[in-house]
Amino acid sequence: MLQEISEPAAAAYMAKMGAALGAGLAPLGAGLGIGRIGGQANEAIARQPEATADIRGASILFAALIEGVALFAVVVTLLVALG
Repeated sequence: MLQEISEPAAAAYMAKMGAALGAGLAPLGAGLGIGRIGGQANEAIARQPEATADIRGASILFAALIEGVALFAVVVTLLVALG
């Protein structure tokens, strides 16, 4: 009887722990990705200064895409945590 009562509670607890882990790892991954984009963009600009505008535009685009994915991941984890 006790096992039947505690099993759903344990499942809900594990879902909330997974959501918290996902909410923490999504921004961490995005920060690492955007940092890598910035570092590689600086290196590329140092190698080819005449391509600065193209490199800057591409890096801003990719950073925005990574940030969008991270925001989507945080929203999904919040829905799991609250749902």
